[in-house]
Amino acid sequence: MTSEKLQKVALSCVVAFTFIGCDRVTKGLAKTHLMYGEPHSFFYDTVRLLYVENTGAALSLGDNMPQPYSFIFLSLLPIIVLVGLTVYTLNKLTEMSTLQMLSFVSIIAGGFGNIIDRVFNDRHVPDFLNIGFQNFRTGVFNVADICVTLGVIGLLISFQIDKKEEKINPV
Repeated sequence: MTSEKLQKVALSCVVAFTFIGCDRVTKGLAKTHLMYGEPHSFFYDTVRLLYVENTGAALSLGDNMPQPYSFIFLSLLPIIVLVGLTVYTLNKLTEMSTLQMLSFVSIIAGGFGNIIDRVFNDRHVPDFLNIGFQNFRTGVFNVADICVTLGVIGLLISFQIDKKEEKINPV
């Protein structure tokens, strides 16, 4: 393994474990401080902290699925995809820009952050953040969801940068 790849693997592991750790800690804090309490509002109700448990995918999609199907579609399939994405990322690390690498790592860490809850908490993923203005609000989400979202945004930005560079420097 080259020195560059070893450095990128090490950085990827540190970032992934940091993101997963932040997700675990914030979910624990939410469970301790928000689970049985009233929601908290900050910045003129722009940010709300409230505790809900999501048994589905994004925006509770599939939360009424019977247990065997739920396990397959909301746990097993995502684990397979995340393992595949991890293998892909590790194989392509030296070809990726730092932004692409961090974006993939962010998606992987966020995905595993929520999978941990699905597998070990019987599908119950703690969500506790909600942002918006008046009636225009997001769904309730967590740090793992933020990681996935930022990772996707980072990939979109990196692909736009790559397109601009191709126009400037055609091969």
